[in-house]
Amino acid sequence: MQSTSSKIMVVLISLILGITGQSVQANTKKMYRWVDEEGNIFFSDKIAPKDIKHRRESLNQNARVVEVVEKERTKAERELVKRLSILRRQQQAIINKQKSHDKVLLSTYRNTKDMTVALRGQMLAFDSKRKVVRGNLNRLELQLLQKQRKAAQYERDGESIPVNLLTDIAESRAQIDKTYVEISNQFQKKKKIREQFEQDISRFSYLIKMREKDLDTGYLSAKNRAANELGLFICKNPTQCDRAWVSAKQFIRFNSTVGVDVETDTLLMGYTPYKDTDLSLSISRMEEVDGTEQLFLDIRCRKSSLGMELCQGAKVKKIRHSFSDFIKSTLPENPIR
Repeated sequence: MQSTSSKIMVVLISLILGITGQSVQANTKKMYRWVDEEGNIFFSDKIAPKDIKHRRESLNQNARVVEVVEKERTKAERELVKRLSILRRQQQAIINKQKSHDKVLLSTYRNTKDMTVALRGQMLAFDSKRKVVRGNLNRLELQLLQKQRKAAQYERDGESIPVNLLTDIAESRAQIDKTYVEISNQFQKKKKIREQFEQDISRFSYLIKMREKDLDTGYLSAKNRAANELGLFICKNPTQCDRAWVSAKQFIRFNSTVGVDVETDTLLMGYTPYKDTDLSLSISRMEEVDGTEQLFLDIRCRKSSLGMELCQGAKVKKIRHSFSDFIKSTLPENPIR
């Protein structure tokens, strides 16, 4: 049953339609309704250029909404949409990379024992190479010591040290420094390979278990990995997403150095960064193709060399990685579905 105000609105629209064209057909002429910044409601069959920016509804002759044109986006909002599109592609790239890596693991190894043997083989290869480099280092240090003793003898005899000997000493020191760097790099590479193998062993065990059910379910962790790297929160259900949205506002207040410029049910966007040290955070609530919802975090810095350096640095990376964990920490352990 229509309310009194609704009936009045229908009568009003009917009068307007009668004035502007008597029996106007819905398929030949449209009536538009929009609201300006001050909350004033307008009805017209034409949209003036100054009103194009407003969200408007197309009405038929029965005053029913047949089409909606959303509010025109600002330049900053359009830029954010582009950035979120890039973010989505980056997310999908990470997921695809994880899927590809999973397939390699499953096709390369039969069990975790095979992986442990492979790891041991690589570690032994690194140790052998390190022994060779260490041997070269000992030889270089011995040669340097001999050259230094020779230079010292010249000084004791009251003679000038030959230029070619000083050059040899400097070159030997440079080779030694370079060798130490090589040893350090080998150590870091060995450490990284060991860590990657340990992750792969854990992942392989998980995939074997998931194979008994549905392997595609196992790719959820790939999505979670993308979330950690890019700054996303994947909602389990709409209720959780509503609560996460409230927490997202708190996250912006804690980490953004500028205020919020746009705030809607699906977008929180900070002001454009003004100083080189400014961090402007924006969060969008978006529905994915599979029906799930995600909160996308975007971080902007001032368009300057220092600003770009800030956005590529450890501080921004830490904020991205902490987003999902922060949201989770504010949610109840047993969310209502």
